[in-house]
Amino acid sequence: MRILIVKLSSIGDIVHTLPSLAALRANMPHAEISWVVERRSSEILRDNPLLDRLIEVDTKALRRGLMSGETLRAPRQQLRRLRASAFDVALDFQGLLKSASIARLSGARRIFGFSRTGLREPASALLLSKTIAVPRQTHIIRKSLLLLEGALGVPVPEELSFPIQVNAEHEAEAREASAHTGGKYAILNPAGGWPTKLWSVERFGKLADLLWSNYGIHSLVTYGPGELELAEAVRQSSVSWHAQPVGLSLKGFYSLAREARVYVGGDTGPMHIAVAAGTPIVGLFGPTEWWRNGSPRPEDICVERNEIDCRVDCHRRSCSKWICMDIEVDRVLAAVDRRIG
Repeated sequence: MRILIVKLSSIGDIVHTLPSLAALRANMPHAEISWVVERRSSEILRDNPLLDRLIEVDTKALRRGLMSGETLRAPRQQLRRLRASAFDVALDFQGLLKSASIARLSGARRIFGFSRTGLREPASALLLSKTIAVPRQTHIIRKSLLLLEGALGVPVPEELSFPIQVNAEHEAEAREASAHTGGKYAILNPAGGWPTKLWSVERFGKLADLLWSNYGIHSLVTYGPGELELAEAVRQSSVSWHAQPVGLSLKGFYSLAREARVYVGGDTGPMHIAVAAGTPIVGLFGPTEWWRNGSPRPEDICVERNEIDCRVDCHRRSCSKWICMDIEVDRVLAAVDRRIG
């Protein structure tokens, strides 16, 4: 059987779908499995031994070419790669019009996706062959596994596996970033895709000071493209100067996270990679929900403002109140203490 996984972006969403890839390969070892992904989000999937093909696309260029009718070279090449296999099944784990359209353009005989109540864009159900209903308040990892079970009969595993392939170069990145710590470090990630997900740099700096004074733990302040200024602000907010900004590739970050004592940060891609790496997690959650996006492990801890009345189903990228991430450092430190014992 030839199977196409459709999960285009973002980094966190892709990581959340990895347990479905692992379960699919474990139960269908002879299937030909392909994954179509946005080129800008593809790094975490490259060289994955469970995949037969990784199809990288640029949906903006593809959409532009299809809508304009122009015979642009890049869209033609993308469509050729997408249709190179006669797919029996496409699994739309994304729930968007563009992901359902990609599944349809692949030429797959059957396209499975979520029922309308589980779709981010309900109109995409019109492009599916069959829909699978899942309970409303379901963690996104389990939601994907339930789609896989409903579509192909693959049972939901008891233990989650996050297959990510790293090489010596990624491990060397991690060793270099942590060389001065003696292997005793926490990862602090101050960035987030939305402004409403951000905890203040001053509090991150104070937390770094307390991690050093209380536990002798160095803080590595990780940053991605365009986030160096934010990481530097955390370093400058630390009076102990034990907050060191480090920039790594995604797989370099994964290698670094595997040996970290704890990860502290908001609902963003690095947190989900740290979950995949098995790092102890203290998640700082504001406009999004831990039950949906947080760590699936019961021992990990969420710190959030449950006493305010505007948090339920918020998902705002801007806000007039700016209070849900107004979390005191002492609460976060207490959560770190509980998590790492």
